[in-house]
Amino acid sequence: MLIRYKGGQFEEMNSEGLLQFLGVKQEGQAVKVSSDIELIAPAPFALADGEGGGGVPWVFSTFDMDRMSERIDPAGWDFLCYLKNPVIQWAHCFDIPAIGRAENIIADDKGLRGSIIFNGKEFDPFGWSIGERVKAGVIRAGSVGFRPIEIEIPSKKDSEDGTSLIFRKQELLEFSVCNVPANPYALAKTADINNRKSSPDFWGGFIGA
Repeated sequence: MLIRYKGGQFEEMNSEGLLQFLGVKQEGQAVKVSSDIELIAPAPFALADGEGGGGVPWVFSTFDMDRMSERIDPAGWDFLCYLKNPVIQWAHCFDIPAIGRAENIIADDKGLRGSIIFNGKEFDPFGWSIGERVKAGVIRAGSVGFRPIEIEIPSKKDSEDGTSLIFRKQELLEFSVCNVPANPYALAKTADINNRKSSPDFWGGFIGA
């Protein structure tokens, strides 16, 4: 998991370190946390036929376990504030203007999903070029930024699958398209990418985050 502090600094932290940082110790139930930090995490990608509404369909987050053995509960997403300014960023850089916007955002058992509308070439050649790279399959990764609200440390029985912590409630702050995600499962695929499938095992050999 990556942490972004108010000053813009990034720090990578494992589950144990994050729980200690947030002061979460109780097992078996969700515990509220109070923090202004932003956590950045990738998610597996899934695309249903016919989705997107003209944009690039993307799953921003799912309940799948990441490399740090963490999960994000899809039922816990709060994205009401994000809908007021649903910008898509490049590589979590706040000093670069948004490269597009998110539309049709929903949260269900498939995860937090939406579509990305990239900026037009006439006013943003850079944002447009990122969209073209995504459509061509050159860039297929992204990460979600969120503020934790409630975290659960699974009981011994519930953690038998390896899960170390579960984010039960979280506020969506931003989503970024990037070259390399925090782990190999944040891969995107659109109907325009020659029907190629994401390959986590392949990417796992190259991405060491």
